Amino acid sequence: MDCKICNSKTEFFGKGKILDKYEIDYFKCLNCGFIQTEEEYWLNEAYNSPINRSDVGYVYRNVRLAKVLNLLLNFSFNKKGKFLDYGAGYGLFVRLMRDYGYDFYWDDKYCENIFSKDFELKDSGTERFELISAFELFEHLLNPITEIDNMLKLSDSIFISTELYPESNPKIDDWWYFGLEHGQHIALYSKKTFQYISKKYKLNFYTNNKNLHLISKKKINNLFFKFLGYYYLLLSKNPFSLSKTLLNKDHESVIKKIKLEKNS
Repeated sequence: MDCKICNSKTEFFGKGKILDKYEIDYFKCLNCGFIQTEEEYWLNEAYNSPINRSDVGYVYRNVRLAKVLNLLLNFSFNKKGKFLDYGAGYGLFVRLMRDYGYDFYWDDKYCENIFSKDFELKDSGTERFELISAFELFEHLLNPITEIDNMLKLSDSIFISTELYPESNPKIDDWWYFGLEHGQHIALYSKKTFQYISKKYKLNFYTNNKNLHLISKKKINNLFFKFLGYYYLLLSKNPFSLSKTLLNKDHESVIKKIKLEKNS
């Protein structure tokens, strides 16, 4: 199997049991470190709901990302420009960014727009945007390069959230982001993968080396982007709350319930 990113040869990486029923082969690129699954025959079942049931962090994540992007746009982009959330889900992030004062619009091929119905791509009045956000999207892409081509027709800056495959090289069962319980994560990226993508399109690449990434023609201060990563981490600590978040506990609980339901 050739790599979907750079067309180089891949090697067998391991097997994972998706949806607690399908034994799936994973392959890793020898050149750019991209990890992909075998042909994705289970996706219709995996996408019974566009936002998977175990994603209990959907609201929490969108609120944090809105705060981070607010800072990035305010200091490094034309904040009076127009922006697009690509693969925007229910439209919550678009609503949050419009609440912050940014002219944001929604686009999603598969998900119902609940929160931003009157602010869709067709309502934007433009074919080019100052920046595109693509949050928790890249790991779902069947054809990543085709989608990136489409994004870059709309903007020369893409702000991405997706977890980088760790340098510790965890096995499939040892890293939560493979998402075996829902089967929707079919494309996983290393830092080297994004470096290849940026070079291919002659764009600058910025990352917090974990889950926030920017590819752009713009030159951004590297220290400022690192600060954004620290700020995102600080937001997850919730230092002003007197109670500890139930997010991780709820995620584990939902996964257990899903397994019990399938086995009953």
